[in-house]
Amino acid sequence: MSQAVATPNAGADTTPPVTQRREGAVLVVTISNPPVNALGVAVRRGLQAAIAEAEADAAVALVLIHGAGRAFIAGADIREFGQPPQAPALPDVCRAIEQCSKPVVAAIHGPALGGGLEIALSAHYRLALPGSKLGLPEVQLGLLPGSGGTQRAPRLAGVKAAVELMLSGRHIGAEEAAKLGLVDRVGAGTDPLSAGLAYAAELLAQSAPVRRSCDAPGLADRAAAQAELDALRADTAKKSKGLFSPMKIIEAVQAALELPFDEGMKRERELFWQCIDSPQRAGLIHAFFAEREVLKVPEAQAAQPRPFATLGVVGGGTMGAGIAVSALDAGLPVTMVERDAESIARGRANVEKVYDGLVAKGRMTPEAKAAVMARYTGSTSYEALAQVDLVIEAVFEEMGVKKAVFAELDRVCKPGAVLATNTSYLDIDEIAASVSRPQDVVGLHFFSPANIMKLLEIVVPAQVSADVVATAFALAQKLKKVPVRAGVCDGFIGNRILAVYRAAADHMMEDGASPYQIDQALRDFGYPMGPFQVSDLAGGDIGWATRKRRAATRDPKARYVQIADRICERGWFGQKTGRGYYLYPAGARTGEMDPEVLAIVDAERERAGITPRAFSNDEILRRYMAAMVNEGANVVHQGIALRPLDVDVTFVYGYGFPRYRGGPMKYADMVGLPQILADIEAFAKEDPLFWKPSPLLVELVAKGANFASLNQSE
Repeated sequence: MSQAVATPNAGADTTPPVTQRREGAVLVVTISNPPVNALGVAVRRGLQAAIAEAEADAAVALVLIHGAGRAFIAGADIREFGQPPQAPALPDVCRAIEQCSKPVVAAIHGPALGGGLEIALSAHYRLALPGSKLGLPEVQLGLLPGSGGTQRAPRLAGVKAAVELMLSGRHIGAEEAAKLGLVDRVGAGTDPLSAGLAYAAELLAQSAPVRRSCDAPGLADRAAAQAELDALRADTAKKSKGLFSPMKIIEAVQAALELPFDEGMKRERELFWQCIDSPQRAGLIHAFFAEREVLKVPEAQAAQPRPFATLGVVGGGTMGAGIAVSALDAGLPVTMVERDAESIARGRANVEKVYDGLVAKGRMTPEAKAAVMARYTGSTSYEALAQVDLVIEAVFEEMGVKKAVFAELDRVCKPGAVLATNTSYLDIDEIAASVSRPQDVVGLHFFSPANIMKLLEIVVPAQVSADVVATAFALAQKLKKVPVRAGVCDGFIGNRILAVYRAAADHMMEDGASPYQIDQALRDFGYPMGPFQVSDLAGGDIGWATRKRRAATRDPKARYVQIADRICERGWFGQKTGRGYYLYPAGARTGEMDPEVLAIVDAERERAGITPRAFSNDEILRRYMAAMVNEGANVVHQGIALRPLDVDVTFVYGYGFPRYRGGPMKYADMVGLPQILADIEAFAKEDPLFWKPSPLLVELVAKGANFASLNQSE
């Protein structure tokens, strides 16, 4: 649950979102703004009015704030994003609560995130029930807590704990919040009202005083606090390179150390508005919305998923084992099938290796590992899959091998079982046509390592039933993956676009840029790795096999750079062989430049009759992004992706595209589509076949529109 939430039901009836009633000397303030009590303007006004009522009523001795439904307050109302601010601003509401002359208690259950936690921190006493989720995750949207979170949390929890909470954006439970000092007590039960009233009665019996967070002693040892902040600043500068809001969080906490509270609040607000104005905020907000919009696909809206309680996996290699771990982690029983006893033993070992690593790091007990593995079964017989609800094939990427597996699945699986292929490139329509039940066949393209990577391309062949697609989306959510619907073509969304921008990188390498300069330019843009580092990590042999498979259908007029083939012919497949584009001495994970690779590049330039020229990093980036965006537009134009945002989510979650830039299509909108098109047309003068502008891009520029205009849900 993020700190920014929609409130589709708000205003649907006449019940005010904040109500108040007296329970003896306690003014009970109830927030009821379904579904999760988001902090819309009506809620802010209601809270402010409730505090004013408490001040005016001499019979009120204490104020109790709690949330109805399943949350305290889950954060801001995303419907207000981009709208003119409406009074009262949240910092003013928080200050009114904190300055109340009568004790204010926040009774927390469910999410208390972002502004919701800032409301709670403004109260004088805080009770959290088991199952509560507290956090300040604004950093995930390119923001910082702007309503006192950077000022009050360090005073309550100390600098280190507060800053780490804000920089990570993570949610913590009631027990951890109590240990940090963010709440005063962990209550019992599930009803925040009864627990809150009991706590209120206890406080009244003790004549508990008003106790303001702005006066909390967490920063009393200034020297120690400054030392902690200095260490966090240095660590953040390294880990958050290129990001805007993390360092602004550090600056805001520095203000908490140096300035009186009111001046620190003013500085926090200035920094908050700097984050609001940052392009990164626009990119992160887009990514936030897009991750939710990808779930809105025609099939999932038209049909209910088939029930599934058991899963089969065919293939126990790296990918199959990763898929099995994902399913086991989700609580599903898994049956893995391999061709012989040696292979199934290796498959089990691949699964256990993941859990052994967690045990070694202290993140899992041996008993917990044993409980998980009790749900795992290995077999060399397809008959073991006779009763499973869903099977995922994860064998070698070759059509004949895939069809042989599907023939067996068609033979043994029960009617209605979903049959999925994990192919990265192959024609799923052809696979589906090879069995007697094509309506049950779907593509589930996991990304390696499958138990870590969040992206799952759900590939929809022509004959598949809508409920099978809905089932695939339900499985993705069960596995905590981000699903993107894709149509059938070579490479689907991600790998199809990858092939084009990787070709652009190869062209630049042959024309004069070194692979190391290209990688550096992309890292400077925000990628964790450049394309040649990614090739070495994935294994150069995979791309080599794909190129050989496509050789017969390659356009003879299209430019083909052979440098990668020369490297693969030497058996240099990347990290797993100790060298690829880079050298990896003694099993190193970080590569070193290889003079022999540069010699291969020089020889290939000479063979191709190319006189190398210099490239600036800016030109490298412009060509790389233009190729990516242009093919992304083609993918949308041809219906392979439903919307531009599906391309964005694919690249943010599967290909390392910097999240703060929103994805390639959002980036293109921010740069301006006329600029992207002008670049493509300029590059086309040297290679018109490769640099052919997408019809969709041309159309949007002619209309003065952008990709965002195509993202509206039907």
